[in-house]
Amino acid sequence: MDSHTPGGGDRAATVMDAQARSRPRVAVLTREFPPEVYGGAGVHVDGLTAALAEHAEVAVHCFGAARDDQRVAATYGTWEALDGRGPHVAALRHLATDLAMVAGVARADLVHSHTWYTSLAGDLARRCYDVPHVATTHSLEPLRPWKAEQLGGGYALSSWAERTGLEGADAIIAVSAGMRDDVLRCYPAVDPDRVTVIHNGIDPDRWRAQGGTAAEAMGVDPARPSVVYVGRVTRQKGLPLLLDAARHLDPEVQLVLLAGAPDTPEIAAEVRAGVEALGDRVLWVDRMVPQPEVAQVLTCASVLACPSIYEPFGLVNLEAMACGVPVVASAVGGVGEVVVDGETGHLVAFEPGDDPFGSPADPEGFALAFAERLSALLADPAGAAAMGRAGRARVEAHFTWSAIAARTAGLYRSLLA
Repeated sequence: MDSHTPGGGDRAATVMDAQARSRPRVAVLTREFPPEVYGGAGVHVDGLTAALAEHAEVAVHCFGAARDDQRVAATYGTWEALDGRGPHVAALRHLATDLAMVAGVARADLVHSHTWYTSLAGDLARRCYDVPHVATTHSLEPLRPWKAEQLGGGYALSSWAERTGLEGADAIIAVSAGMRDDVLRCYPAVDPDRVTVIHNGIDPDRWRAQGGTAAEAMGVDPARPSVVYVGRVTRQKGLPLLLDAARHLDPEVQLVLLAGAPDTPEIAAEVRAGVEALGDRVLWVDRMVPQPEVAQVLTCASVLACPSIYEPFGLVNLEAMACGVPVVASAVGGVGEVVVDGETGHLVAFEPGDDPFGSPADPEGFALAFAERLSALLADPAGAAAMGRAGRARVEAHFTWSAIAARTAGLYRSLLA
């Protein structure tokens, strides 16, 4: 039998295949990337891509202005012809950006999309270039019905883009086991074998107890016990519920809100009314605060409050735990995989009602239960400090970016084998 010796082209292809398996070229597709970060997905992509450099050639493709960051291969605007003031127009512009992004990733061995904003880009790149598409789910559109208030008809477009990307993806990364369950429930066409749980991570060197003057400069009173909230002003994050709970706290407690970027004028007005009703018991910093300053505020906190009505993971809880702060959080989504009830904080049972926003079935009962858990920690500084130390230890043991990146790179290799 004649033997066959690969020709030059075959040898080159073999070498390229081996390189793709050992150190693949990964195009990471994202709307958010520093300095344009407004939520947990942007923080995730920043931390993951830095740690992935040990395992792959990472090229970030993101929305927005040019970045001075060697990880960023290209940034993308949108189609200028898409003009108009309707809320659906924003979704159309995002989809146009996705089309431009697809054209920019032709050299990738694998594409990795984050959130619905780039889900369609990942799916189209898979089809155009016959490369694997990995999609990380940070939230799911069917479980955020309040977005119809924000996007109008654009909510139908975002839901379609997400479904298209996830149903066609070669692998889906769920940031918690709760999120994996949600993916399979919302998208029954997805094969369960394609959905892998890889938790969010954190940089424990950036997020740790630290001194500084930022907290006092904002107006935090170090002589008063404090409850801190960090997050956007959106239905999902449950800030109005925390304001209701604060009515039941000792008036000496200072409620510190690092809360900006309201989704709609309606939610902004609702939160402002709640803050005004509490008077000088509340300090509201209504802007996006840089990470070093957030860490300083958390270091001063007696407890972090996370009253979300929907939270696939809850990265802010990790940030507080890394700073040695106990957490009181709604028992929703993947929060229970981060916060250990009675050890690193307290979880408050949450039963959703049937309104369009997913509010609790018994809002006053939830507010009272949340306030009781906050008050218990505020009344026991020694116990709260012990929970804070346990939280820091849990972060160091389970949630570092190096461990998360290693698991992610292993998934890449399995798809390229």
